[in-house]
Amino acid sequence: MAKKQLKTSLENEIPDSSGVLPSIHPRVFQLTVDQSDMAISITDVQGDILYANPAFARVTGYPMNELIGYNQSLLSNKTTPSEVYRSLWQQISRGEAWSGRLINKRRDGSKYLADLNISPVIDGNGAVVNYLGMHRDVTEMHRLECEVKNQKAMIESVIDAAPMVIALLDVDDRVVLDNHEYKKLQGDLGMIEPAPMLMTAIRAGLEVDAPAQTSRHNSGYIFLDREVRIDPPGGKPPRWFSCSGSRVREDDAAADAFFVGRGRDYLLLVAKEITSLRAQQEKARVAALQVVMAEEDRVAALRESLSAATFRLEGPLNMMNSVVAMLKRRSGETDPMVVALADAMASGQRALDELRAMTPAESQEAIGSVNINELLRDVLDLTTGSLLASGITVTWKPQAMLPTFSGYPNKLRSLFKALIDNAIEAMSTRGWRERELVLLTRAKLGSIEIVIEDSGPGIPRALQLKVFEPFFTTKRESKRHLGTGLATAQQVAADHGGTIEIDPAKLPGCRISVVLPVKRSG
Repeated sequence: MAKKQLKTSLENEIPDSSGVLPSIHPRVFQLTVDQSDMAISITDVQGDILYANPAFARVTGYPMNELIGYNQSLLSNKTTPSEVYRSLWQQISRGEAWSGRLINKRRDGSKYLADLNISPVIDGNGAVVNYLGMHRDVTEMHRLECEVKNQKAMIESVIDAAPMVIALLDVDDRVVLDNHEYKKLQGDLGMIEPAPMLMTAIRAGLEVDAPAQTSRHNSGYIFLDREVRIDPPGGKPPRWFSCSGSRVREDDAAADAFFVGRGRDYLLLVAKEITSLRAQQEKARVAALQVVMAEEDRVAALRESLSAATFRLEGPLNMMNSVVAMLKRRSGETDPMVVALADAMASGQRALDELRAMTPAESQEAIGSVNINELLRDVLDLTTGSLLASGITVTWKPQAMLPTFSGYPNKLRSLFKALIDNAIEAMSTRGWRERELVLLTRAKLGSIEIVIEDSGPGIPRALQLKVFEPFFTTKRESKRHLGTGLATAQQVAADHGGTIEIDPAKLPGCRISVVLPVKRSG
């Protein structure tokens, strides 16, 4: 093939397209192109090479004498699709630049991936007279890109196949990445984001265990095997997760962060479900709790009976004391009637003191972190027999995650059990057909509300305040009730800074609202 030479005058200054003479000598341009690391070539409109710089020779492996005058097609490899070449020639023939990647072949037959840019050279009449080509070997870059892409795909496949909840969170607990198990849990929760709920519970535990480690996403904010309970909606059983979190750093890809090393912090949250294990533990715990609560009920019943006896004896003794005082003023202290009554008073007071001494004191309990949903589930488990025996349907509507609450667990269980026992007895009235118990929990501003609603006959409005008085009961026909249940429940609520209210608009039926402040004074 005849060799073609590029005809230019390097000695004469050539004006640019604007007609202004450049201030740089053409020789400088020649040297710049010759010494460039970018492979540069100039061809005619047929693609025959008129000029190639040394970098072009290094990349292709061809010496200059085997390049000049030869067509660019000597670099082409048959593995590049023909439509790519067709599109290339159509575009540059119209005077438009083309950029893309081609598979080229070196002189020794080895292949490389070329990142190519071809710019048409237009003469004064608008005709294409030459093509300026610049390309570089991006084989290694392509290999690294594929490696990163493959690793990303494999990691995503492994994460999606992992039998645990995985989510990457930003500093605001927003989910950046997640896996299939996370999406599945989100569906089970009615499309509520699980991550913020889990993190709220985890932080609450960290505040109790290590207050110094509660700042978000700092170097110390790493946790391991933190157990969290979630109560799904629709009456589904509770679920437990063992949660771990680790800090992930992402470098900022912005150009102005190249030297300063900026980055973003993320938290990788991994939650492994341990519901099966905890369910077995819960069975053993509830069984033990039944024994404890049975003993508590026995002691409470004894305390209730003795307190009622003491209360009822105090009235007559106080009246007798008034009578004795009056007789002393009239007849003197030596009057036989006064002496007899005084002896009777002394005997009665001794009996009253003995009753007070025999009354069991309330058990001392340490305050601790309480899960209100868990306590209510405990009470439901303890009253399952009574609920089934009475044919009562239970509708359980817990908020999936409630704020952390500090309180006395057994006292709170007794509170809820007293309210639920009252509801069961109300609906067990002979001939009463509608028997549904609804339990609802929800977080309010600074507090937790527990609603216990039954479909029984309800409490008349005139008695809705009186039922909280000690020893008042509407169940006189039953000798088992002395009327201290609701009074005791109200006292437990007050001990926790809370309140108990009966909704006056709910008749028939009874709706009781217990409101407990998350943080209370004192």
